[in-house]
Amino acid sequence: MVRYSDSLSLTFVALADPTRRDALERMANGSASVSELAAPHGMTVPGMMKHLAVLESAGLVHAEKDGRVRRCDLTAAPMREASAYLARYRRLWDRRLARLDALVTEQHATSREGSV
Repeated sequence: MVRYSDSLSLTFVALADPTRRDALERMANGSASVSELAAPHGMTVPGMMKHLAVLESAGLVHAEKDGRVRRCDLTAAPMREASAYLARYRRLWDRRLARLDALVTEQHATSREGSV
């Protein structure tokens, strides 16, 4: 398995898995225990712990033991960097699609003028 060390790569690796994304969505509503996060997936607690380890290494989750229960909380700060990274590409594609739209509109207008 490839190992990543920069925070942006760790964030994208963590977000790549649907089980981990679901866990983050659940934690967005508040703290959750490992068993609460595992239950909807029919997963064992150790299985969910592996997913949580990836989320923790990316800094997306903070876990704390409360007696026998391990509670997990969302730490959304690393997503800001990922969001900023994606925003640059969104602006790029918005500009390109706007140019394509202008070109199609121009060609459509030209073809309508030629058929009259």
